[in-house]
Amino acid sequence: MINNPLIPESKLPSLGTTIFTQMSALAQQYQAINLSQGFPDFDGPRFLQERLAFHVAAGANQYAPMIGAQPLREAIADKTAALYGHLPDAERDITITAGATEALYAAITALVRPGDEVICFDPSYDSYVPAVTLSGGIPKRLALSPPHFQVDWHQFAQALSPRTRLVILNTPHNPTATTWRKSDFEALWQAIAEREIYVISDEVYEHICFAAEGHASVLAHPQLRERAVAVSSFGKTLHMTGWKVGYSVAPAPISAEIRKVHQYLTFSVNTPTQLALADMLREDPAHYQTLPAFYRAKRDRFVNALAASRFTLLPCEGTYFLLADYRAISEQDDVSFCQWLTKEVGVAAIPLSVFCAAPFPHTLIRLCFAKQDATLDAAAARLVAL
Repeated sequence: MINNPLIPESKLPSLGTTIFTQMSALAQQYQAINLSQGFPDFDGPRFLQERLAFHVAAGANQYAPMIGAQPLREAIADKTAALYGHLPDAERDITITAGATEALYAAITALVRPGDEVICFDPSYDSYVPAVTLSGGIPKRLALSPPHFQVDWHQFAQALSPRTRLVILNTPHNPTATTWRKSDFEALWQAIAEREIYVISDEVYEHICFAAEGHASVLAHPQLRERAVAVSSFGKTLHMTGWKVGYSVAPAPISAEIRKVHQYLTFSVNTPTQLALADMLREDPAHYQTLPAFYRAKRDRFVNALAASRFTLLPCEGTYFLLADYRAISEQDDVSFCQWLTKEVGVAAIPLSVFCAAPFPHTLIRLCFAKQDATLDAAAARLVAL
């Protein structure tokens, strides 16, 4: 008989609670303005809420199809065609998931085999590498440098090996607020065209892009999209992060493998929400079409409010995040500075080093401006006083 509890050997021994959870908890403890975790402090469209209530009352409360409700998949297909000139097959290419994080996990699990090398770019969103590790893959993280965080394509080519299986990219990029151009996708294609390498393009901020040429998607590149998975999220687009609905778009053979993982991970996503989202895409496309202007105004308001501060602000081409260099204010490392900022100043932020594997020698923090104007003004007043 075993008297002591069995403690499993961790598959992710270096990981603990995410920095987002830590900083949000610290913000709550000290009643700080929370500009750390990426979520709006305002609600999504009233029409969307009303359609959710309608579908619940109409009895759409049982399992949705594993691949997603047909009206939503068809609406996504039409939107993709309108935006990127590519009409995916709604039945075979589009899979609705429990948030973009599930889509990323299912895609990585489906594509990565033990010993495969996976290239991602640091700073990297924190869900990529754990999923690669759990699949037995070997992460290869290429460091990007501020202020523009551009890919060095010569360095990228040198990082490729016969074991390279997958490249994971993110545009617009969290946390650096930079974007890829069409030329970047072409450079990626030229580097991997003759190799058996897949691509996951995390595009959850596709509708929050301020670049002059607009959002460059992997789906707009005719060759790359034949070996790529594009991932997006309704939470970011519709200000409803708590609804946790995302999706992947990939060629049918890749989607088939993603669905094998998805069906045993969540099986399906709640039905009334999917139907409400389909209604929203069909009836109010102006929402996502005007989203860049909506968030550009918030970015500009926050940037102008911080103009008198001692922070140096980096360019912001997309997402609802802004990077700020605090070297004129403190010599602390970024984790310590963010803790101090939360406790003593009353503004919570995210340290950039947590998105990197190697030591990050820069004094940068990430601030979220997906907030009401009054919230941004109050936070800026505290930061300017430093």
